[in-house]
Amino acid sequence: MAIKVFHRDDPDRYMPVISKDARLVIWPGVGAKIANMNYVVLEVDEMNVPHVHAESEDTIFILEGTGSVADLDNNLVLEFTAGDAVHVPPGVRHAVRADRNSRIVSVGGPCPPDYELLKLSGAGYDPAC
Repeated sequence: MAIKVFHRDDPDRYMPVISKDARLVIWPGVGAKIANMNYVVLEVDEMNVPHVHAESEDTIFILEGTGSVADLDNNLVLEFTAGDAVHVPPGVRHAVRADRNSRIVSVGGPCPPDYELLKLSGAGYDPAC
């Protein structure tokens, strides 16, 4: 195995369940074992489809903007801004929202990768292969 360099503007796949502009940059489909890094842009008033990662922790670092994350299992909404990191434990249903009149740019994703979500989104990755 050799070191590789990936660029956000040349993603391997897109994840429309996350946003209109959610890019899979590093994930098992490009050879990563457990790393997963998405580059995500949420436009004003856009939000993720509410979802849960059954066995993965979701970590999202906010590069730009202000928004909120809804913890739908605990009836909790937390605001965030650029420079914050959002951590979602496994099994918590959540949605990231650009609901503060600001576009959000973030990087991160579930670790280990959420293989079920990858299959459902059409990324076509099967860890058994």
